[in-house]
Amino acid sequence: MEQTFSKKGVPPKHLAWHETLEIHELVAFQAIGLMKLKKAFPEVTCPTLKKLYTEAITGISTNIRELLRFYDLAPRPERSEYRDDELPFYAGDLLALFKTSVRNYSIAITETATPELRKVLKQQLNRAIDTHGKVFAYMHERSYYPAYNLNQLLQNDVNLANKALTKSI
Repeated sequence: MEQTFSKKGVPPKHLAWHETLEIHELVAFQAIGLMKLKKAFPEVTCPTLKKLYTEAITGISTNIRELLRFYDLAPRPERSEYRDDELPFYAGDLLALFKTSVRNYSIAITETATPELRKVLKQQLNRAIDTHGKVFAYMHERSYYPAYNLNQLLQNDVNLANKALTKSI
């Protein structure tokens, strides 16, 4: 892959905006998933499934730690305050559920040949889009998802990721 250099032939010392946003999506999604796995872990009684949970927790924790190293390279100058309540986690989980639902319905519609099923899937897709919008508005109003403030958005990711990484199982 070709590297883009500045006029002086030196590679940039920061990430590009688009890759910063992709890392944000990955860290936020995985941090929520890690919290869910750690919350569910004590309820898992099957030793084989418990081993799979342990492997998943270890793997996702590694992923998050590796990606967090790139946050210092994100194009932003400042940091914001840490939140310690659970509501952002629950709201983010709900947002991720409906974001994934929108994607899944969109894919399912492209595979549908039956007109009646297509009609039902489109109705369900629209409901998922509407619910996603409501959850986003809820989160945005409370600064849980400051979509228009990259600095705060990335700091929220770091805070959630660190909380997920330090949560005991």
